[in-house]
Amino acid sequence: MLLGELLRLEPADLGICLVAAPEMTRLHTTFLRCAGPTDVLAFDYSLAGTRGARPAAALQGEICVCLDEAVRQARRYGTTWQVELIRYLVHGVLHLRGFDHHTAPARRRMKSEEERLLGELARRFTLSRLARP
Repeated sequence: MLLGELLRLEPADLGICLVAAPEMTRLHTTFLRCAGPTDVLAFDYSLAGTRGARPAAALQGEICVCLDEAVRQARRYGTTWQVELIRYLVHGVLHLRGFDHHTAPARRRMKSEEERLLGELARRFTLSRLARP
């Protein structure tokens, strides 16, 4: 079972970019007007150019993940960069599904769903065995 199946996102048109801290800092500053890198950014393209029409795919967007942040956070939380990478991808998909973390209740809902999906993926795959390219 893949993440798209877990979220019932068939079909999906999703781009994934793995970037270093300098590129993530540029993206973070450009699109969110925040200084410094972040772990993940999600760009929702589902309504771009549709003029209100229903998008062709259930999920359309791009997720940018900072590998430097995955390594840094893995050390901080005592996990692996591979698990952090998957966490960021799940987090990005949830943003594209409309989840946010701007308020405490929204943050709890998003974190709960993130943990549920990570648990399901961990039951199906050995996430920490991903290898560096």
